[in-house]
Amino acid sequence: MATLADLQAAVAAEDTVIDSAITLINGLAAQIAALQPDQAAIDALAADVTAKAAALSAAVAANTPAA
Repeated sequence: MATLADLQAAVAAEDTVIDSAITLINGLAAQIAALQPDQAAIDALAADVTAKAAALSAAVAANTPAA
């Protein structure tokens, strides 16, 4: 049976992974937007990455119990 400390450690580890994913996705959106060769394709990729970041953030918020 898991202890409270075990659960707290698991949640902390998951928070770190989620925060890292958000940072990565936000960084990718900025890098894609900064590219020049095919602006329409770049804008589409940046919009997709931004939408996925928003979806991930919303999923986390929706499934995080209130404090």
